[in-house]
Amino acid sequence: MVSVTEMDIVIRLTVSCILGGLIGLERESLERPAGLRTHILVCVGSTLMMIVSIYGFAGYDAVTKDPGRIAAQVVSGIGFLGAGTILREGLTVKGLTTAASLWVVAGIGLAIGCGLFFAGFAVTALVFLTLVLFGQMERRHWSSKYCDRIKIVIRDQPGQLGQVGMFFGKHGISIKNIAMHHVHEQKVINLEFVLKIPANADMIKIFAELTEIDGVLSIDKPC
Repeated sequence: MVSVTEMDIVIRLTVSCILGGLIGLERESLERPAGLRTHILVCVGSTLMMIVSIYGFAGYDAVTKDPGRIAAQVVSGIGFLGAGTILREGLTVKGLTTAASLWVVAGIGLAIGCGLFFAGFAVTALVFLTLVLFGQMERRHWSSKYCDRIKIVIRDQPGQLGQVGMFFGKHGISIKNIAMHHVHEQKVINLEFVLKIPANADMIKIFAELTEIDGVLSIDKPC
């Protein structure tokens, strides 16, 4: 009869927590919808499901056991969680990488749950390398434009937002997404833009010109 010790269960769950956390830290550092805690929970949960699938029904000899049945449900079920991380900002779709990382983390958890430690460590290393190293290369060398977030406070008056939009268009800056919050007591609007900015743009000069627009009260670039 196949069995597993309590210490082995603790080791597998702990390793799963660490590996899922490593990938979650990278997502958390970029402020993605699913971060550290979500990746840890997915990885540890997948490990637990795999352990239950393999060892949880060891005493039921009359039951036809298929350890892959629960694993298959985990793989398909994680799609619903991944879909929640996919967001649409303007004409772009964001969150696909985070959704993929959740799917991979579930696979890592399943591997650790059935004792394939080498496979779990190897995939974690490859995923972390892909997200960190290749992500930096993509942002620095393979894109002539980059996206940035800028917060602007303007007066709540007709045509004010249009002036800001025309200013960005004049400098070749595309607005990918915009969030507005009206502060009626102060008669101002807090705007948060996601902009696609040309790589050769002089942002210091652009910010200086933007502050000269009548009705623009403040500009802030979040870290």
